[in-house]
Amino acid sequence: MTATPSDLRADLPVWARIGLLSFGGPAGQIALMHRECVETRGWIDEDRFLHALNFCMLLPGPEAMQLATYIGWLRGGWRGGVLAGGLFVLPGILAIMALSWVYVLAGDVDWIAGAFFGLKAAVIAIVAQALWRIGRKALKGPVALAIAGAAFTALFVFDLPFPLVVLAAAALGYARAPKHRGDLPPAEGRTGRTALVWAALWLVPVAALALTLGPQDVLTQVAVFFSQMAVLTFGGAYAVLAWVAQAAVDTQGWLAPGQMLDGLAMAETTPGPLIMVTQFVGFMAGWQAGGLGLATLAALITTWVTFAPCFLWIFALAPHAERLRHSPALAGALQAVTAAVVGVIANLALWFALHALWPAGAFDPWAAGLTALALIAAFLLKAGPGMLILGAALAGAGLRLVGLA
Repeated sequence: MTATPSDLRADLPVWARIGLLSFGGPAGQIALMHRECVETRGWIDEDRFLHALNFCMLLPGPEAMQLATYIGWLRGGWRGGVLAGGLFVLPGILAIMALSWVYVLAGDVDWIAGAFFGLKAAVIAIVAQALWRIGRKALKGPVALAIAGAAFTALFVFDLPFPLVVLAAAALGYARAPKHRGDLPPAEGRTGRTALVWAALWLVPVAALALTLGPQDVLTQVAVFFSQMAVLTFGGAYAVLAWVAQAAVDTQGWLAPGQMLDGLAMAETTPGPLIMVTQFVGFMAGWQAGGLGLATLAALITTWVTFAPCFLWIFALAPHAERLRHSPALAGALQAVTAAVVGVIANLALWFALHALWPAGAFDPWAAGLTALALIAAFLLKAGPGMLILGAALAGAGLRLVGLA
């Protein structure tokens, strides 16, 4: 099916609406786009939508944002893709920036600090839900179980780098899958030119920062670090958060473990991809290095290098999407990565729980109680992310105001 020709001005309010309502993580965001683009407006049919979604799941980066960009590209070429992808993330960028300012300027206000205290319990429950949901779908058979177990062990026990774990899983899955000629699509001149333009838009600013400010400047550091992350974020935001937390907290010292949990809570409560938490990490890196102005600039740089590559992947590779979708070898690599992601998320859940329940090396019974209640609400009462976040924030604020947390 050929996409209907688009008047981008008519599409703008639709993508703005999708961006403003894109709560609930990738599942909710994908469902929203399906309703708006397939069911309500008939921009593309069901088969083309699923085809685009499968293609985006093969790519590094947030699949929902890339799906929006892909549909926009079908509607109006690269202009349509920029419009759709940009409006998908813009509300989240503005919301995270506003919350970051509140966090550093008024975070010591009792009820605000209490709300963030409670949100940590909701985050643990939401990550546990993601682990259960993805695990049930991905861990089918002993090989998948073994890959997930090996990924968890490599990260939690041996502290191996996240990119190495994911790449090893992909290589194993690719090697085990059947091969045939045509698994990898040939490069085309037009695709190469498109890739070159978008690679320059992404990487030239990074190089300029490194040359003008030097490799030790915080702006250069966040630009380089999150550019690396953008290439290796297979498996969704939860998969990469363990790597971000490990590097940003333990290696770089940009923020504390509790602050990382607070940033994830911000990303859970605002529209847009969960990977928006990286903007908060960049903000805190700049805040520690030089105050509010530098923090804001670091956050914007982080956001640019996180999402600019998404446009590169879509515009350069979308013409090859059909062949990529039907490649058995690439499908095998994706299945292995998905299994490894379960182990990565398990490591993330345990990391968060340890830092939330033992915040200063001592067990916090109030944090444990809130976490237990959040888990009961998530798994027994089937509460969604919105109810978990609201309930935990109110409970935390109440405990702080009466002096119990």
